[in-house]
Formats: sequence, C-alpha cells, structure tokens
Amino acid sequence: MIRQPAVAGQFYTDDPDKLRTQLKAMIAPAPFKERALGVISPHAGYMYSGAVAGKLFGEVAVPSTVVILGPNHHGIGARAAIFPEGSWQTPLGTAPVNSSLATLIKKHSSIVEADQKAHIFEHSLEVQLPFLQFLRPDVSIVPVCLGFRDFKSCLLLGSGIASAIRDYGDEVLIVASSDMTHYETAASAKQKDEQAINMVLALDAEGLLLVCAQKDITMCGVVPATVMLVAAKGLGATKARLVQYATSGDVTGDNRQVVAYAALTVQ
Repeated sequence: MIRQPAVAGQFYTDDPDKLRTQLKAMIAPAPFKERALGVISPHAGYMYSGAVAGKLFGEVAVPSTVVILGPNHHGIGARAAIFPEGSWQTPLGTAPVNSSLATLIKKHSSIVEADQKAHIFEHSLEVQLPFLQFLRPDVSIVPVCLGFRDFKSCLLLGSGIASAIRDYGDEVLIVASSDMTHYETAASAKQKDEQAINMVLALDAEGLLLVCAQKDITMCGVVPATVMLVAAKGLGATKARLVQYATSGDVTGDNRQVVAYAALTVQ
C-alpha cells in the first residue's frame, strides 16, 4: 500500500520545487553532524515550527533507517499501530517502509498491531518525512502511531523497539513527533514546558509522562517522547540536549495564545 499524503498543501506546500526551497532555507547545516539515538521534533505547519525542526535536522546525522513515533490525534485504529509494509508518498517522492525492522518491532513488543487505518489522516508522522527525505533521499521508515497514555505500555513498546534495533544490527534514528504546550500565553507555556524539557534532559521517561499529567502540560506527543526515551536508554543513551525552543508567537507576534515547539536530541 502507498500511503498518500494527508496534509500536503496544508501543513506544508504540495509543490515539490517550493518544498525543496523551503526545506533548504529551514535546515541550517551544522559543521559537525551529531549522531543521535533519538530526537524530539515538532509537527505543526512549517510556517510555525519548520525552523525549529530544520535546526534539529540540520544538526543530526540521519541514517538510512528511521522509526517515526507520533501521537494519534484522530483516535482511529489500534492503540499502537505500525504501518507494516508499502511506502509513504510526499511531494518529494516515495519512502519505503522498512518491513524488516517493522517485523522485528512487532516480534519484540506484543502491544504493536499492524494497522494502516490509524495513519490515513494523521499529520504528526507525515510532516517529519520531507525533512528526512531532503537530507537522506534513500531513507526507509517505520511509522508507529500511538493512542495510549500509560507508562507500562510506554515501557513495553520502548523496550521492544530497543530490542528490535539491536537485532536489526544497523544504525536507526528514533524520531518522536511532538509539539509542546497548546493555547496558553507564551510565558505560561515556557514555564510549563521547562518542566517537561528538564525531564527529557534528565532522561527520565516516567517523569516526563508524570509531569505532563500532573502539571497539565499539553505536550501532544508526550507518549512518543516517553517511548523514545525508554528505547534510547535501552540502547545506551547517556545524555540529551535542547536544540531550540520557540512558540507560534515568535512567528505571528501574538503571545496571548500560542503553541510551543521544542527540538531535542538524545545520545
């Protein structure tokens, strides 16, 4: 099955030439590319969060295989839905699903189900793909859409992904797709988001999930980020770094009700 783009022309342009030009402008290549086990990248419209994602991907070496974890905004399909085979289409071309790694993830994590329905309308995974394709035209992906909230499931899936990557035997980047606080003042968002970011910097997966629940931090991809942290720690991660933090107010000039974005790497 070829998964057709759901938000091309909305979250990002559907014109291939314009998209390449925008990505080139947003991605500022760093002198040295960081090798990361996992990253957190925002998934709003490119006019709002593209510069944050671009700075992140400009500083990270993208390997040929990427697992993309995203939240299920629509509530359709399985609670841990993996797109098992086929490819994903964007204006930049087609990226194949890495069925070998997808099969290993299903093998090592009992909560994962092969389910394409959860992915049909979901934007959180799709908006990451043009960045990856631009930097790594030969990239293959494993898209996983998540619709649960409990840490036990995060632990099971994260540990399973780590085991699958070890069995796979090649370098894999885990991209957790998430925006930060939604629809609060920029000052309130920053105060809340610092608490979540500090948990990521401490590599505290359970702490991240808890602080978002306890402090009402509306980080929509907290579960993908938590799963990524579990997996990265299982693969030997020892540190994390904040690459950039910004809000929609930085673009619009209106700080009364913003959506916030953070880019982080985990090594």
